[in-house]
Amino acid sequence: MISEYTKGESAQSFCSTPMLHDAVLMQFVVIGEAVTYIDHELLEKYKYPWYKVKAFRNLIAHEYFNIKLEAVWTIIENEMPALDQVIKSMIELEF
Repeated sequence: MISEYTKGESAQSFCSTPMLHDAVLMQFVVIGEAVTYIDHELLEKYKYPWYKVKAFRNLIAHEYFNIKLEAVWTIIENEMPALDQVIKSMIELEF
């Protein structure tokens, strides 16, 4: 969903569109929450720093007013492709 929401957007448009960044942040919360309910042994089968996903969820949920949207955009650009790929693989192979 995050890649769909941000397709064609720039850092500037992301940071200046409250509905867009609110929607993206909510998706990060959903992903982080979902990861906490996946069996640890299953997560270990997929090489990804899952602790980052959980920590980012906690940051968004508990430090909402301290979030730097520019940093979120950097995460979207640099981390989301790999996370998208591992999530798609997990869904195809495990669920």
